[in-house]
Amino acid sequence: MAMEKQQAQSPVETERTRNRRIFVPPVDIFEAKDATALIADMPGVCEKSVNITLEKNVLTITGTVEPEQHEGYSCVYSEYDVGDYQRAFSISDDVDKDKIKATVKNGVLRLTLPKAEPAKAKKIPVRAE
Repeated sequence: MAMEKQQAQSPVETERTRNRRIFVPPVDIFEAKDATALIADMPGVCEKSVNITLEKNVLTITGTVEPEQHEGYSCVYSEYDVGDYQRAFSISDDVDKDKIKATVKNGVLRLTLPKAEPAKAKKIPVRAE
């Protein structure tokens, strides 16, 4: 199955300082008993060019890619379009936000979103005044 990059129709509301195309990375989401895994294909990114933020239960992924320059050569034809990546997800309170982990290898970003433990009932003591 051939996959093509999809250009973002309306990027997440952030200020862009680069005048470049923004692509929506394809993502697979897997769920286990204790965590959810999110795997995003972002060819050309490395750990230094990926930024992940969590604000108001919105997890935002951005990645920048610089076009390759080959010394002594000029591009005559290209089937691969270079641009940045951006995608956002709403996450629930079921995720333990302090334990989210991210790794990137060969342009594949993997996020692990551990599930939070259920809130335990708490007895509130009542005092006479």
